[in-house]
Amino acid sequence: MYLILVIAVFITGMLGNVFIGLENCSDWVKNQKITFINFILVSLAASRISCILVLFVDATLVDLAPHSYYSYSLAKCSDIFWVITDQLSTCLATCLSIFYLLKIAHFPHPLFLWLKWRLRGVLVAFLVFSFLFLIFYFLLVETLSVWGDIYVIPKRNLTLSSDTIKTTAFQKIIVFDMMYLVPFLVSLASLLLLFLSFVKHSRNLDLISTTSEDSRTKIHKKAMKMLVSFLILFIIHIFCMQVARWLVFLFPMNKSIKFVLLTLNIFPLTHSVILILGNSKLRQRAMRVLQHLKSQLQELILFLHRFSSLH
Repeated sequence: MYLILVIAVFITGMLGNVFIGLENCSDWVKNQKITFINFILVSLAASRISCILVLFVDATLVDLAPHSYYSYSLAKCSDIFWVITDQLSTCLATCLSIFYLLKIAHFPHPLFLWLKWRLRGVLVAFLVFSFLFLIFYFLLVETLSVWGDIYVIPKRNLTLSSDTIKTTAFQKIIVFDMMYLVPFLVSLASLLLLFLSFVKHSRNLDLISTTSEDSRTKIHKKAMKMLVSFLILFIIHIFCMQVARWLVFLFPMNKSIKFVLLTLNIFPLTHSVILILGNSKLRQRAMRVLQHLKSQLQELILFLHRFSSLH
């Protein structure tokens, strides 16, 4: 049952992100150019596909080969790949928050206008900063030696002392959380500024005695819904990561770890679905694909029914 659940989560997560990647790549090929936001969406889809693959391999190994999974070299390798893909996914998703803010919100402040006019440069600078911070994270982890031998050796049934494990785990979690603090604060600030822009725009509509919503109001509301959903999923994702890491450190052979690893797929899976539903072009194409698959399934069922009636 666990493996069936793993495969179902893997397929679902891959479908949404592969769809986003293929649709944006097809537009790229068709138009012979790609906008910066579409490039971010393609990169985001690619990073989440890689992240889901790492989680799928981890979840499978935990069930089929737990002794090899808890070997130091394999656990360290898996952790490095997952941190890179997950951090890249988080930073690219945060770039979407910055994009919504600078593209939709309006403030007369010179600094905001300067950032708005240099939107692409702001996004590139944020990605470069995130990449440098990721390098700093790995260097700091190596310096503190918190990769340490904290994994269980099942064959000998040996573990480090409880105090050592807790201290090492606590050090690593603090360093690990530092990477996610900046994306979270940037996304939260984007949401708050977007809300302030929405309030200001609504007051301007009240001054001119307009009760109906204009297109700018609808865009503000849509962007805020996207940011709220992202932040909620981000908080859930961070919580699941903390639970997973503490369980791995403190109860490495506990069976519940398998299901906690599956919860790490919630963020890349659900947010990709939200991106599809929030983008009118992707939503329409997804509906056409689903309708086509439905018609193909109906034809297959009809063919099987006819084939069974003949025999």
